[in-house]
Amino acid sequence: MSISIIPAIDLRDGRCVRLTQGRKDNATVYDGDPSEIARSYEAGGAEMIHLVDLDGAFSNPNSRNRQVLGEIISQIGIPLQFGGGLRSFDDVAQVIELGVARVVIGTLAVEAPESLDQALRLFGPGRIAVGIDARNGQVLTRGWEKEGKLSALALAQNVASIGVERIIYTDVARDGMLTGVNVEQTCLIARESGLKVTASGGVSSLEDIERLMNAVRENSGAGKIDSLIIGKAIYEGRFTLEEAIKKIGPIGPIGPIKN
Repeated sequence: MSISIIPAIDLRDGRCVRLTQGRKDNATVYDGDPSEIARSYEAGGAEMIHLVDLDGAFSNPNSRNRQVLGEIISQIGIPLQFGGGLRSFDDVAQVIELGVARVVIGTLAVEAPESLDQALRLFGPGRIAVGIDARNGQVLTRGWEKEGKLSALALAQNVASIGVERIIYTDVARDGMLTGVNVEQTCLIARESGLKVTASGGVSSLEDIERLMNAVRENSGAGKIDSLIIGKAIYEGRFTLEEAIKKIGPIGPIGPIKN
């Protein structure tokens, strides 16, 4: 099987940044207009872009980030996946109305599962993904600053039971560290939850991509890992988006995301 590559754009105050291990006090600001970067990703073959409002994730609403979100949506023709600070049903509805193809819900899924259920019923499971950010297997919420007592696997199984079809799994300890994806835990969650899984966090090389693909082939039941988010490695020139897409080989288009 092949894995779709989804390039990431993380925003703070309307600028592209990358965090290290999810810490807001350890951010690297990158040159480049976010809209131009999004257009370059589309031109490079991306079939979806992953955009994160880090200010929202850290409970610091920033209208500039929402403005940039709208600008990007108006300038690209591929689906955009968006998360960060969506703490209520109304927040989810607002960004979907803005044109986001798929929203990523994290804290809300833990703290207000009834709102997640409402979003699933109104917008359909194709428009909703649950972001599971974990450190040492335990779920983090509120912009990776609050650690609960819920394991990543338990949360995956919980949300699967109410109709969620996709999760985005990030090992926060590896995010921005360029140390490779936590392949074992990602495969475990895919296998035990039965959900479609987008892997995230730590990709540093084309070999990391190959390692994940090989693990998916070898692990029975982990075949639902169908996509991989890459951010810092592309920003820092470890490899290009085009090289990553070439590495995975031809894939079918993500296509329209339906209710």
